[in-house]
This record gives sequence, C-alpha cells and structure tokens, in this order.
Amino acid sequence: MDSGKATLDEIGQFERPVFAAVIRPHRSLTPKGFRVVMTLVCLTSLIASLPFVILGFWPVVGFFGLDFLGLYIALRVNDRHGRAFEEVILTPVRLLLRKVSYRGESREWSFNPLWTRLNRQEDDEFGLQQLALTSRGQSVVVAHDLSPPERETFAEAFGQALANVKRGI
Repeated sequence: MDSGKATLDEIGQFERPVFAAVIRPHRSLTPKGFRVVMTLVCLTSLIASLPFVILGFWPVVGFFGLDFLGLYIALRVNDRHGRAFEEVILTPVRLLLRKVSYRGESREWSFNPLWTRLNRQEDDEFGLQQLALTSRGQSVVVAHDLSPPERETFAEAFGQALANVKRGI
C-alpha cells in the first residue's frame, strides 16, 4: 500500500553524496622538514658569522639573526595559510561549497545542482586558470589552490558528476 510519503531510505538516497572533495593548498614542507631547514639555516648563519666576530665585526651577527628570524616568520605564516581548505559536496538535490580560511572562518554556498554550471577560464599557454560555480547570477570561484593540471582533473571529475545528477543518474 502506497501512502504517498517518502521513506527514510528514499530521503537518504537524495542526501547521499554523489561527489565529495576537500581541496587544500599544497604544502611541501612537513613539520620535520621545517625543523631540518631551520636547523641548517641556523648552523649556516652561525658558521658564516664566526669570521666576522673574530675580525671584530660583531654587528654582522645581528643581520644573520635577522635573516634567520625573517625566514622563520615567513615559513610559519606559510604553514598557517596551509590550514585553509575548500569542501565541495554534491548530492542529487544540493551542491554545497564550503570555504574555510586559515583563521577558521567559514563561508558556505548552497546551489541547486540542476541550475548550476561549472565555468572554466582557460589560457592557451598555462592551461585551466579558474573554475567557478555559477547559478542564477551568483558565481563563486572553486579549486583556487590547485595547479592547472590538478584543476583540470577536478573539473573533469566534478563536471561528470554534475552532469550525472542533471540526467538523474
């Protein structure tokens, strides 16, 4: 007997992700790598400043220290910015884009997948430069932190999933 009401399984089917991705900025320096780099820079600065101290030009040591401090701060800031991420979740009834900054601030956009386009901005020399989700006059850049080849791979996989949702697959 059909009561005309959706069952929990049917509701769950429409909220089950068809496509999900978390996009993080690439970071090549691990915490251990950071310690190794900073140790090597510190030792190099100390060794390079010894002749200046012996010759009586001790203020030069302070400039080596400033270089070390500047590098330390720059690498820490870079590491902190690496905590940002984008999350893309596509279900048959909703497309959710969530961007979280390195400070933990979160912004969310929700689109109807049937009305959403994936716009591509390509450059002949450098490849896929920008991807944007566009729906009803609203446009949001997505996958900004990926390289052009990675962005191309993401665009193909996400575009295919979005097309499948639009066809009802």
